[in-house]
Amino acid sequence: MAADAGHGDRSAESQRILERVARDSSLFGRTTGFARDHFAAADADQNDWIEVWGTRIGRTLGILIVCVLIFWAVSLFVAGA
Repeated sequence: MAADAGHGDRSAESQRILERVARDSSLFGRTTGFARDHFAAADADQNDWIEVWGTRIGRTLGILIVCVLIFWAVSLFVAGA
């Protein structure tokens, strides 16, 4: 009888772990899908190629500028330490 209760506890715990993994995986999938669509300009008018490419270039330059600013800030912090 006690062995059955232990098996039920382990089974319930395993089910909770699997549900958590599925939830975390889907969150990662949604986040990467959002980032992919954002940088691919999925929200721009697909019939206007200038708008699509302008959006893609602008968003790419934006992320590059942010990366440069972060690198610059870290180098200033390290040099000042």
